[in-house]
Amino acid sequence: MADLEISFCPSCGAAIELRCPDNDNRLRHICTVCGTIHYQNPRMVIGSIPEWEDKILLCRRAIEPRHGLWTLPGGFMENGETTVEAAIRETLEEANARISVTDLYSMYSLPYINQVHLLFRARLLDLNFWPGAESLEVKLFAENEIPWNEIAFRPVKFSLEHYFADRQKGRFVFHMGELTAPLRTAASAFT
Repeated sequence: MADLEISFCPSCGAAIELRCPDNDNRLRHICTVCGTIHYQNPRMVIGSIPEWEDKILLCRRAIEPRHGLWTLPGGFMENGETTVEAAIRETLEEANARISVTDLYSMYSLPYINQVHLLFRARLLDLNFWPGAESLEVKLFAENEIPWNEIAFRPVKFSLEHYFADRQKGRFVFHMGELTAPLRTAASAFT
């Protein structure tokens, strides 16, 4: 995913040009009048793996991308919040579920779409949850009930696979990886 094209400076309204600043190695959007450099950096996607006994809470997406498929509650981090606050907020927004975050569990870099995905293990505080505006359905799943062929995003699928393998071993460890662009077939065209 290429950087967004910026035509006018958000600071002063003047024209923007794309050039490499002194002592830099990348093209940047730079204001022709005030000289402000408008950096574009990867977006943080933050989520949780909400646990209740031997089950995990999943959300069926009500929005694109991947409408109708299952995912863990998560989304883009907002300015002014910590990663833990983002995980708690996203879980509340997508599943109306209250959680207590335990630890960072997985991190996947997706440079082809300028994203970094962070998933935290979390404990559901109660069973009082229901679909938020971005979810069609929310449901607890045991490992043998997970709709593996309907998981929306690769970082979620890989994190769930690691989670159940780690649980089997009785020891949870941090997982990280770098994902390349998927082949664009009907079965694999997901982030």
